[in-house]
Amino acid sequence: MGKKVKKEVEPPPKDVFDPVGVESKKAQTVVLMLSSPEEEVLTKACEAVYKFSEKCEENRSTMLELGAVEPLFRLLGNEDKMVRRNACMAFGVLAEHAEVRKVMRKIECIPAVLALLAPEEDTICHEFASLCISNMAQEFTNKVIIFEQSGLDSLIRLMASPDPDVQKNSTEALCRLVDDFHSRAAIRELGGVPPLLDLLKSEYPAIQLVALDTLTKITLDAETRAALREAEGLERLIEFLGTKEYDDLHVNALHVLSNCLEDAESILELQGTGGLQRLMQFTSETTIPDVQQYAAKSISKATKYAENWKMFHENEVEKALVTLLGADSASVQVAAAQAISAISEHTGSKDAFCKVEEARGMELLVKLLGSENSDVKEAAALAVSNLTTTHPSNCLEVVEHSGIEPLVHLLAEQKDGAVANAAVALANLAGDEIIRMEVVRMGVVPALIQPLKSSNSLVVSKACLALAAFMCDSDARSELRSNGGLDILIKHLNSDNDDVRRGAAWAVLVCGGDPPTATDICKLGGLEILQEINQSVSRQNKFTQAAMDKLLDSNLPAKFALTGYLGPDNAITDGFFDAGPLRPDSRFMSLDELNTREVNEKRPILLVNVQPQEQQSPQPPEVESKTETKAANQKPSKKELAKGKSKASKEKEEKQKEEEMQLLQLILQQQEGEGGSYHPPMDHALYEYIGEVSNKIRPMATTREQVVALARFVAYKMGGPVERGKLSTFSYELPISQIKYELKSNILPIGRVKTGIHYHRALLFKALADRIAVPCSLVRGEYNRAWNEVVLNVDDTANGAKYPPKLYVVDLMHIPGRLMEGDSSEAVQYKKL
Repeated sequence: MGKKVKKEVEPPPKDVFDPVGVESKKAQTVVLMLSSPEEEVLTKACEAVYKFSEKCEENRSTMLELGAVEPLFRLLGNEDKMVRRNACMAFGVLAEHAEVRKVMRKIECIPAVLALLAPEEDTICHEFASLCISNMAQEFTNKVIIFEQSGLDSLIRLMASPDPDVQKNSTEALCRLVDDFHSRAAIRELGGVPPLLDLLKSEYPAIQLVALDTLTKITLDAETRAALREAEGLERLIEFLGTKEYDDLHVNALHVLSNCLEDAESILELQGTGGLQRLMQFTSETTIPDVQQYAAKSISKATKYAENWKMFHENEVEKALVTLLGADSASVQVAAAQAISAISEHTGSKDAFCKVEEARGMELLVKLLGSENSDVKEAAALAVSNLTTTHPSNCLEVVEHSGIEPLVHLLAEQKDGAVANAAVALANLAGDEIIRMEVVRMGVVPALIQPLKSSNSLVVSKACLALAAFMCDSDARSELRSNGGLDILIKHLNSDNDDVRRGAAWAVLVCGGDPPTATDICKLGGLEILQEINQSVSRQNKFTQAAMDKLLDSNLPAKFALTGYLGPDNAITDGFFDAGPLRPDSRFMSLDELNTREVNEKRPILLVNVQPQEQQSPQPPEVESKTETKAANQKPSKKELAKGKSKASKEKEEKQKEEEMQLLQLILQQQEGEGGSYHPPMDHALYEYIGEVSNKIRPMATTREQVVALARFVAYKMGGPVERGKLSTFSYELPISQIKYELKSNILPIGRVKTGIHYHRALLFKALADRIAVPCSLVRGEYNRAWNEVVLNVDDTANGAKYPPKLYVVDLMHIPGRLMEGDSSEAVQYKKL
């Protein structure tokens, strides 16, 4: 055998560098290696960058500072598959850093990354390229670029990848992209809804979570919700809620379902498949607080439309919400109470609520009013206020479960919302008289005064409205005055907030119907404030106008001074006075203030009063003289009117003057002793007039006869008829000045005026007509003109035709008793100078 010869190894070519094993521990070196022309070096360098960057945010920042981003970007298009894959891994991880993303956007890397999502690329490239796109999609500018580069197609396709990381990253990228509405519509058009629903069956909760979050965003569009229904998505969501192992994700599923429930079509489909009933059952049975809370919120959101509410109502939504009220979690209680408030907008739920489990719902709400949690109290008060709005039965339920006291206590709560809701609820209870009296007895009026001082306009406006609801009781008005609430209420009339001003005006309107309260309001400047407000086009409203009208109806002297008109329903009573016309921006003065003025030459202040203050009004004497009755009914002859009064009547008047002077001196002494408080003197002459007209004119058969007779009576008592051309020679000023001098006052009892012109006679006519229930108006004109208007039936014609009543002006000056049609030329002349 021959000797075995060893084969010689061929030496490497002279132009090839011998392999060098390099072990680098510096990041700078690795970054330099990214520019190597050798694929093996590039592969290892990219892998090293990936491992280094994956560790922490600081390392990613270091790579940015060393300039690793641009070399990696160039390697994304490398022909070597391994280099391309490792570069993609490093690039995807680096994209998690915000500053790195800015550099990536500048170098326009998105098209290159999207190219790595192509089907021919391996799974690792898909995973990290989708991760990079997901990170880049955090900025809006990048979202637009991805959308324009048709990146949605690839991402939707990758949701069906067998690799869970690819599924998660691609779905997460879509979730961020659909923040833009263009992308939401594109996903629907590209068929992205079914793949998202398929991901709900994934065994990885992270994938299910991101899929649900994406569905939540895209179902904000009605067309996408329709696509989800076509893909049987509602049934899948209900099944998902019924799977106990998905408890942690039930809240997210409810987010999607809540969006879908905005459509009546979705609710109708669920009702047809039994899904709505299962949803109500799920709401009642779940014990997870977050799920309970959002279930209640979903119901609240879905039932805001009547057609949706009806289907929920048929599936006993009230019962499910009452169950949630009994939960231990405060957040669940708040959500349930808010949902009850929402469905209470519908009368059917108000009716059904207190029938659930023997009115347990109202019992639970009343219990929650006393909770230690302020949010719970606020929500419970809101529910009670909505349930009791225009619903007497629910008001009774609140009372039966002792709900008045906690509602009154809530008025002192620190949380403004709770105070406002409690005020509304109490106002609702005030609709029942018996309940209202009970609430007043429990101290609601003093409790409402504190919210009036709040700086929150909502609280103040609701407190004002609640006060208005209780001010129809005299006890409540007395409490308001005694506790100083009236002053605070009036100040709110000047509020810049429309709701506060409206509420305060409404409360003043109700209070103004009570004369003592109306007087206090006027003393506190309420009338002047309302005058000022009603002069403003922007601040006035129907409530301020109505409040002022009500105050004026309770203060007729102010009404006549400001408006120059008293209607048939404005009956003049004792204490009325006419101080002359007043401009709208002028302040109205009381008798006490007017009495402090010295006697002057201006027109007198005419007073109507037949009783002294603090004395009972005596009944007018019954005069039974047939002669006087006949004289009152008949028109006086010209001769009698020229001579004036008979001797007997003159003696009677002189005696009456003496009595009045004695009484006036006594009253003046009382005024001096009581600090200037004015006590109107009794008008004996007016007292006699009332007695005469009560016995002679009141029994007449028709109103027309009464008006004519009363006109002649007034003219006879005030100097008789005066021809129109001789009115300027009718001396009335001197006698009036004499009376002012005698009384040492500008205030004259109307009965003391014996020579009067238009405005004297018109006032006396109105005062007497109101005493005998003859309806008439008192109207002030210009230049001391005033007249009375009456509405009388027109006499039936011969052919039996009937005509509506007509307005007449009563002549008290020229031809006493003449009735002139309101629009006739003679009536116009009578009203003018």
